Amino acid sequence: MHPPSLPAALAMLAAVAVAGCATSSLEMAPARPDRPWQPPTAAGGEIVPGPPKPASTPSSTYVLPANSALAALPQPPDLDAAHAYTLTELIDMAESANPLTRIAWNDARTAALAAGIAKSAYLPQISATAMGGYQSGHGSTSTVLGQASANASAHGAISVLSLQWLLFDFGERANLVDAVEQTSVAANIAFSAAHQLVIHDVSVAFYLYQAARSRAGTAQQALHNADAVLAAAQARRQQGIGTVVEVAQATQNRAQANLALVQARGAESNAYLSLVSAIGVSPLAKPRIAELPVRPLSPALRSSVEQIVETAIARRPDILGAYAVEKASQAKVKAAEAEFLPKVFVSAFTSYASGGTAISALPAVGQQAPTVNLNGSRYGGSVFLGITIPLYDGGLRSAVLAQARNNAENASTKLTRAKEDAVRQVVMSQNALETSLAAHEAAQALAAAAQTTFDAAFAAYRKGVGTITDATLAQTQLLLARNAAVDSYSGALSAAASLALATGAIGAIRDESDPTGRPVFAPSPGRNG
Repeated sequence: MHPPSLPAALAMLAAVAVAGCATSSLEMAPARPDRPWQPPTAAGGEIVPGPPKPASTPSSTYVLPANSALAALPQPPDLDAAHAYTLTELIDMAESANPLTRIAWNDARTAALAAGIAKSAYLPQISATAMGGYQSGHGSTSTVLGQASANASAHGAISVLSLQWLLFDFGERANLVDAVEQTSVAANIAFSAAHQLVIHDVSVAFYLYQAARSRAGTAQQALHNADAVLAAAQARRQQGIGTVVEVAQATQNRAQANLALVQARGAESNAYLSLVSAIGVSPLAKPRIAELPVRPLSPALRSSVEQIVETAIARRPDILGAYAVEKASQAKVKAAEAEFLPKVFVSAFTSYASGGTAISALPAVGQQAPTVNLNGSRYGGSVFLGITIPLYDGGLRSAVLAQARNNAENASTKLTRAKEDAVRQVVMSQNALETSLAAHEAAQALAAAAQTTFDAAFAAYRKGVGTITDATLAQTQLLLARNAAVDSYSGALSAAASLALATGAIGAIRDESDPTGRPVFAPSPGRNG
């Protein structure tokens, strides 16, 4: 057997080296399943690929190193610390700062660019190609006259300008352009839907925060009432007509009111954070929020559900988007059908070639010169008009057509489903609004009655004709009734916002209390619970 040649040995060595490199990458993974990973880091703490860094002592923590480059927080918007922002201003801020609106905007721009890409298929494709080369060789020949050798070299360049232009394809490109344009319409609709969702989320969070703020104010008033009851109990005790039990009950009532105030303030802080998160700014920005003026709910909120459903079907973003997707799917079916038909094209090119050859013959033979140099160039051009007819592709076009038809059928089904879901959502939102309005009316009556009861019970206790139990119970019931009124008011506003979202009517805010833009609140002086 002959020993392997040098190229074969080098190939075997390279194969072994590559195999070793593939398995050596395991050292980048954690060494054990029950021990922390010690990631390699750069100077700034960034985790970089590589084997775990050696540790002098075994680590027992799974805390990852801090990357200083990620510690920088996004700059909060410029806010006026002395200005209290209204709902309209908060929505304007959210539309600029919320990442959802920018993501939807970029998606819409990407879809629009896809339409431009599809339209470029109507234009010819022109390309230029240039190629140069050099070749040299040496040869020797043994003859009866002696040894003869020759050196030869050649160099040259070729430049080609070509054109390909599809002239007619039975509407395939037109349908593809129609499909991507409808997709762009759907993306634009999704952009509007994203803004509507942001408006809804900010509005609901604003109303919930206002409710939490009002609950905190109610709890503060309840604490003042508890202080008044306690002061009355202590005064009666000093006058000798009260008892220690009454003072203890009043003290307990005051402690419960203080606990309710602490909890209400905590809920207010949480609602504020939810509002800031809905806006899309950093909680460190801490914008001041204007108070929502309390106005009576207008009967305009109550509308016929049949009329609301008809309007919703015509302008809901999801339905409009599903309709655009259906049209895009139908256009893709037509484009797939056109793949079975011939295509007419024109092709043209022009070229230019130049080169030189040098041949050296040593020694000279006969009359042949020892050195021969040849130089020359040529150019040419051609134009072709042709037709291509697809004959067989293994069923590829048939499969693509079947997929397009299935997608079109699914798009039609999704449009029908979107309409059905829209009807259910509108009806449910309308029912929730009706319930909220009825609850608010009942809560207002309850709050008024509870206020009367507390005033009477407290006055009776101070005059010595009532009991401390009646006064503290009335004070607790008043707190619950006021909170119920606040919650029902906020719930009605939130339900109105949800109904506006369900009908696709949510948009620019003209009234601080109405996300639909309708003047559903009439100014009214006086207290409303």
